[in-house]
Amino acid sequence: MEKTSVLFVCTHNSARSQMAEGLLRDRYGDRYDVYSAGTERTHVRPLAIDVMDELDIDLSEHTSKTIDDLGDRTFDVVATVCDDAREACPYLPAEEENLHRSFDDPSAAEGSEEKQRVVFRRVRDELADWIDETFAPDRAEA
Repeated sequence: MEKTSVLFVCTHNSARSQMAEGLLRDRYGDRYDVYSAGTERTHVRPLAIDVMDELDIDLSEHTSKTIDDLGDRTFDVVATVCDDAREACPYLPAEEENLHRSFDDPSAAEGSEEKQRVVFRRVRDELADWIDETFAPDRAEA
C-alpha cells in the first residue's frame, strides 16, 4: 500500500507543525509519509522537543524547514496549523485535500518556563486529538 503524503505547515516550523509531524508519524506512520515546513525558517523550540519527549516522540534531530526547501514535491494532504500560514500559503494546493485548523502558538507563551511548558503541552494534546479525529484509519474508513 502506498502511503499518503502529508505536509503540516505553520509560520516558523518551530513548534506546531513539528509536533504534528511527530505525532502523525508516531501514531499512523505506517499509513502516512509525513513532513512539515514553515513560511520562514527559525529553529525547533526546545520546549516542543521536551513535551514531545514526554510521549516518547523524539524531535531532537528535527530542523526547521521552509516550503522552498521541499522543492517541487507535491503532497496528497496539506494541513495548515495556524492562520498566518494559511494566508501565506494559498499556492500550496494538495493533490487530494487541503486542511486547516488553527492552534495557539505555544512559542508566544509568556511567564516562567513551567507556565510556557503548560501551554506547549496543551497545544500538543490539542494537535494529538485533531490528528486522531482526522487521520485515524478507522475514521478514514467510516
